[in-house]
Amino acid sequence: MAPTQEGQQNQAGRHQEVGHKSLLQSDNLYQYILETSVYPREPEPMKELRELTAKHPWNIMTTSADEGQFLNMLLKLINAKNTMEIGVYTGYSLLATALALPDDGKILAMDINRENYELGLPVIQKAGVAHKIDFKEGPSLPVLDQMIEAGKYHGTFDFIFVDADKDNYLNYHKRLIELVKVGGVIGYDNTLWNGSVVAPPDAPLRKYVLYYRDFVLELNRALAADPRIEICQLPVGDGITLCRRIS
Repeated sequence: MAPTQEGQQNQAGRHQEVGHKSLLQSDNLYQYILETSVYPREPEPMKELRELTAKHPWNIMTTSADEGQFLNMLLKLINAKNTMEIGVYTGYSLLATALALPDDGKILAMDINRENYELGLPVIQKAGVAHKIDFKEGPSLPVLDQMIEAGKYHGTFDFIFVDADKDNYLNYHKRLIELVKVGGVIGYDNTLWNGSVVAPPDAPLRKYVLYYRDFVLELNRALAADPRIEICQLPVGDGITLCRRIS
């Protein structure tokens, strides 16, 4: 039986009220995953940074613990060494990446807010991985344009993670597809956007969710149609789409 419009609206409303980013409909099931598989294996620095970030007024922006675990394993599986992160916040996903890379690995990390990054920096330094990070404060698009113009960065990144302004995701993709190597991976975060991608037009969504929803939908359509990549969209955290460059 197809869900009624009222049922869809109620479901969309529940997604907004959940205190975590998981799209699992059962909070108990999500808590089971965290307590059984994620928290017991979470490195102590990541736990410290997660708990520190939880006290920040914008803590909804952080990467969820299960997604951090996923990114850490993915980077190890693909033997990533040269990576980029657009959108850092306090650095939870950045720390997950830094811990996964070899000692001579590098991360170009960009965010418009250095203050948030510096909140988590002492934890990153204590973990002994700060030397892997080259942090740049400011908009990312001009930096990407400079890198493309320079020519020497084409196809040099093993992995790129994007968790930033959703209205620029397509602008990022147009540039990042040139910078990631063939066989490399770009990960776009929040591609299921609080579950709003399937909410009816009149669903009672929060203003910021409603504002960015169309941009996320546009990105999802564009990635699905891009012949230069293979994609896999996963319901981890708030949704992450992995794009493997094939040409």
